[in-house]
Amino acid sequence: ISKQTAKSKFGPRCKNPTIEHIFSDLLVSHKFRTEHKIPLLKKKKNHMNQSDYSYSSLSNDIALKIASSLEVPDLSSLGCCSRVWREICGSDCLWESLVKERWPLLYEAVKDPNFKDWRGFYVKQHEEKKGQADSVINLVEQCSQSDSLKVIDYLHAIRSLKTMQFGFRDVQMLLLKQKLNVLLNLIGLHYCLNILQVQAFCIAEALRSGKIVDRQVCVKWRQPRRWVYGFRIRDGYHSRCVYLEDLVTGEDDGEVLTVLERGATHEFLRVQVFVVNYP
Repeated sequence: ISKQTAKSKFGPRCKNPTIEHIFSDLLVSHKFRTEHKIPLLKKKKNHMNQSDYSYSSLSNDIALKIASSLEVPDLSSLGCCSRVWREICGSDCLWESLVKERWPLLYEAVKDPNFKDWRGFYVKQHEEKKGQADSVINLVEQCSQSDSLKVIDYLHAIRSLKTMQFGFRDVQMLLLKQKLNVLLNLIGLHYCLNILQVQAFCIAEALRSGKIVDRQVCVKWRQPRRWVYGFRIRDGYHSRCVYLEDLVTGEDDGEVLTVLERGATHEFLRVQVFVVNYP
């Protein structure tokens, strides 16, 4: 299958295709089956669930194309369907590609034509990153009081991610998740946007994928008094509630992240970020 055909049929990896969706796209089209001489897959009748399909009708190339279009959780699920799919989904070429995509610098350091067990390498690195992410999660949970976090602790968490050399995919998989506190979502978003300088549309896609795009945070701060034309103006108290998506798209004019970045300086005082209740 040409790259153009594969791309149109399977879609880019960032779209998170499900196993059922990929099988449907590949097999429903009669024209596609005729051109590539692919017979319909038949579901096994007895003791099978919706995602169990017969492999025997597919060539290895087609099977690898299907597997290579999946995210890691879906790839692992497909590998549980049968012994043959387990072998396909455990192929070194698939996991080498996943390592290269998630940790490009690390991949270049360990790349070796004779290297085997890329899946084992990926799992080991993922567990290491997960442990590091858990340390940041514990830090934030210990420092947060009544669903709020002081800016000094907020910035400490971001510096920790930088020290641990987290990449975008690490943050997406381990911090931009629905089950985590929105304060941790915000830390991951801020790190990707300002430290890694990931493109905004990629972060927005990650927020949608994690189902956290509609979450809100509120930032409160005090601006110290200043002199204007010989008069001393009293301290100004400010607050701003914003959706995570708006921080990425710039709908808030960058004010919230600017305040958080400068919260440890004399320019803004008593900066604190709060959770806004969401459904």
